[in-house]
Amino acid sequence: MSDSPVVVPNAVRQKAAAQGAKGTRWLHGLGGVIERLEHDWDVIVGDTLHGGSESYVAAATTGDGVDAIIKLAIPGNDLACEATTLRLAKGHGYARLLKHDPARQAMLTERLGAPLAELGLPSNRQIQIICATLQRAWQIPPPASASLPSGADKARRLAQFIAATWEELNRPCPQPIIEQALSFAEVRRRAFDPETAVLVHGDAGASNTLQDLQHRSTAGAGFRFVDPDGLVAERAYDLAIPMREWSSELLEGDPARLCRERSGLLGRLTGVDPRRSGSGASSSGCPLGCCACRWARKMSDGRCLRSLAIGCGRDVLMGAL
Repeated sequence: MSDSPVVVPNAVRQKAAAQGAKGTRWLHGLGGVIERLEHDWDVIVGDTLHGGSESYVAAATTGDGVDAIIKLAIPGNDLACEATTLRLAKGHGYARLLKHDPARQAMLTERLGAPLAELGLPSNRQIQIICATLQRAWQIPPPASASLPSGADKARRLAQFIAATWEELNRPCPQPIIEQALSFAEVRRRAFDPETAVLVHGDAGASNTLQDLQHRSTAGAGFRFVDPDGLVAERAYDLAIPMREWSSELLEGDPARLCRERSGLLGRLTGVDPRRSGSGASSSGCPLGCCACRWARKMSDGRCLRSLAIGCGRDVLMGAL
C-alpha cells in the first residue's frame, strides 16, 4: 500500500458515517488497519473495488503471488457468518477463504473473475447459471453446531424489521401489503426443518456469482459465489433473489403469468417447489423496499419516498403471485 489516502467508496463512507462516532473512527483508522494487515498477512493491498456498501473492499496480492480480495466490514457488520460459510465450503461453490481476523472484522479471500451480471447474458441464462452454482453449493454439509442462524431465525428478524420500519416510516405503503409480507415470513418460519435444511448463500444474485478464473466456461461449474449471508435454511430461500431480479422484465407483459413462468423455471432447474420461492421473494423484498424508503427519507426527497414505497408494494405483490 502506498502513502496515498485510502479511497473509500461514497456508499461505504455514508454507511460508516451513519454509525456516528464509531463509524468516523473506523474511517480515520482504516489506512492504519490496512497497513497492519499487510504486515500480518504478508499481502500488498491495491486498488479499491467499488460496488458494495457494507465493507471496504480492495484488490490484494499475497506474498506468494496469489491474487486476492481484502474486505474490512464497517462497524455494526459482522463477517463471522460469511467467514464460517467460506470456511465450510473450502472453495466448493464459493471463493476460498484465505484469512479471517474477527477482532479487526477483516477477511482475505481468493480473487475470482467478472460478475455474471456484467457478462451480457440473457436473464434466463443467468438464472440457469445461478441455479447450477446453487446446486453445487447446497452439497456443502451445514455446521454440526448452531454457529450459523437458521431460516426460522431469519424469518423472525425479517418480520420484526418489516413491522417496525413500516411504523417508523409512517406507513408508506398500504397495510395489506405489509400483512401479506408478514404472513409469508411466518410461512417461511414454520417451514424450517433442520432435517432437510442446507447451507444457503442468502443473496445468490448475478452480482454475487463470479466467474471461476480456473474454469472459464458459461456452465455452473465455471462460477462461484462471493459475499454469502451464511445461514442454514430450506433450499427455496436461495431462490428468492433470482425470483425477484430482472423485475423490469416481469413488468413488460402480464406480471402474473411471467412470475409463474419464472417460478416454474426455478423449480425445474433446482427441483424445489416453485411456490416456495415466491413467498421467499416477497418476504425478503419488503425489507429491501423499507430500507430504500428509510434512505430516501434521510435524503428528504418526498417524491423518491413515494415511488420507492410503491415499488416495495409492487415487488411484494409480484412475489405473491
